[in-house]
Amino acid sequence: MALLHRAEIRPTKLELLAAWLPGQPWFAGGTGAEVERVAAYRFDDPAGEVGIETLLVRVGDGPVHQVPLTYRDAPLAGADDRLVGTTHHSVLGERWVYDGCGDPVYAAALADAILAGTGQAEEFFEVDGRREVRPPNMTVAVDGTAAAGAPGDGGERIATDTADLAVLRRPAEEAALTGRVLTGTWADQPTPLPLAYAWPRR
Repeated sequence: MALLHRAEIRPTKLELLAAWLPGQPWFAGGTGAEVERVAAYRFDDPAGEVGIETLLVRVGDGPVHQVPLTYRDAPLAGADDRLVGTTHHSVLGERWVYDGCGDPVYAAALADAILAGTGQAEEFFEVDGRREVRPPNMTVAVDGTAAAGAPGDGGERIATDTADLAVLRRPAEEAALTGRVLTGTWADQPTPLPLAYAWPRR
C-alpha cells in the first residue's frame, strides 16, 4: 500500500517534468506548452523507503508519455544522469526525483508486477488515525505468457538479475513486442493499452 501525504510540493512534479522532458530522446511533445497529467499508478517498495509512481502525461497536443518516477530521501549513487530534479515536500522534506527506468527499486517492482502479479499499490491517506483510501484514476493489469527472451523492438530496455523489461515511453504507439505485458486503462482510454513488458531470465 502507498501512504500519501496531504502536502505542498515545490517545485511540483509537473514543473520538474516541464524542464526535464524536452531533453529526453524519446520525447515527442510540443515546446512551451504545459505538462498535463493524464493518469497515474503506483507500485510498492517492499522496504518502504522509495516512492514509486508512474505518470502518464501529455504536453500540448503531443502524444501521451509514460514517465516512471522514484522519490528518495537521499541521492541514488551512480544515477546522476537519471535525476529529474529535487523538490521540497512539506511533510517528508527534500526529495530526489529520478527517472524510474534508471532506478533498481522501480525495475524490481515492475518485474514483480508483471511476472509475479503483485499489481499496483492501493493508495491511502491517514486521516485522524483512520485509513482513507484514494480511488485509483487508472487500472493496470497483466496479460500474456511469461516466455523467456525479448523479441522485437520497442520501449526502453531494463535488465535485472531475474528479468528483462521494456517500458513503452509513448504507450499509444505500437511496439513490435510479444510476451507478458502490463496494460493500463483510464477514463479516456477504456481499451487496455500496453505499458510495459517483462521476460523472465531462465
